[in-house]
Amino acid sequence: MQTLILSLIGLGFLSNLLEEITHINKAKTTIFFGSLVWLLYFIDQSKSHAEITVAFDEALLEIASLWLFLVATMTFVAYLNQRQVIAALVSRMLPSELKLRTLLFVLAHFAFVFSSIADNVTSTLVCLGLLIPLSLEQKVLLRCAVVVVFSVNTGGVALITGDVTTLMVFMAGKVDISHLLRLILPAYISVIVLVTLIAAPLKHSIRIAPQSYQLRRSDYLALTLFMCCIVAVLGLNIAYGVPPLLSFFVGLALLLMLIEWMHHEEDMMRNIRLIEFDALFFFLGVLLMVGMLKQLGTLNYAVMLYDIMPASSANYLLGVASALIDNVPLTAALLHADISLPTVDWISLVYAVGAGGSLLAIGSAAGVVAMSRIPALGFWAYLRFFPVILTAYSVGYGLSVLIAKF
Repeated sequence: MQTLILSLIGLGFLSNLLEEITHINKAKTTIFFGSLVWLLYFIDQSKSHAEITVAFDEALLEIASLWLFLVATMTFVAYLNQRQVIAALVSRMLPSELKLRTLLFVLAHFAFVFSSIADNVTSTLVCLGLLIPLSLEQKVLLRCAVVVVFSVNTGGVALITGDVTTLMVFMAGKVDISHLLRLILPAYISVIVLVTLIAAPLKHSIRIAPQSYQLRRSDYLALTLFMCCIVAVLGLNIAYGVPPLLSFFVGLALLLMLIEWMHHEEDMMRNIRLIEFDALFFFLGVLLMVGMLKQLGTLNYAVMLYDIMPASSANYLLGVASALIDNVPLTAALLHADISLPTVDWISLVYAVGAGGSLLAIGSAAGVVAMSRIPALGFWAYLRFFPVILTAYSVGYGLSVLIAKF
């Protein structure tokens, strides 16, 4: 039975890599295999029913904490995106004429900052939504898309609101918020390195047509409340140890009540339906499979890499591997393997698995979304930028190790 369960888990992870070939959403395949292996584990009864139930409850508790936090943040972002609040603010700040190099730097900064407070899928969609109407040349559009993918993935590593893997390591108690904030500088410098390299050949300018957006007072209120939640998550957790989930639920409840009070006809609950549930179900399936690997003791093999090389080298290679193996199951596997690492190495690992997925187009949700929105951005077109992305990733990783130590 254990062999069958391990085979099914292998098929579950393989289905993620073959999504482009099978055309079956990886969220559906992972939740199928994740649920199936636990069902078989109960039937097998290699352990007592009580032991299996406790293990399953522990897995569900971990998943529920992650899910509820993501639901709260993604509902906020869904409302702001549906009301085009972010697009309106960016449109007002852009001049009528802009150099392409400047456009890349502005785009990188916006993606870097926005992805630290919103999930990667939403951040990528918003950035590309601002980019596509500019009618850029294909070669320029491809460079911009690569910058967006790397900036979105890298921008989320320093805050638990920005990247699921960062949130997972934080909730496992391996790092705290003050540790994660040290990653802001390395992550930012790596983005600047990439943009500098990619923007070097661009010399022309473009004209930006003005666009009009109708924002309400409640939209500005929602944006202000969202930013207050971010500050509360950081401040209250550092000062009083308040779980981030509580801070965001208070803010979300306030948003729901205020919008209903100001606009009686508006159904705020519809924004929950706008959430990227594919991503949530994917996380659910992955964590169920990784939880089963923990029960079977398979994750103990993950420690072997750290036995044959220094932790800093192992972390770097795992970051590169996350371009092929989704960083969520990779991080979950390391956490469940209960690897004993000092805080400095957990900090650098957060950067590695967060930014490493940018090396290939299929290595992150941001890359997959970018390929779906820009037809010219295929796997091989993205691969042409591998050397410059690897350079930026390596610079950022080296700085993350140095800053974490000192």
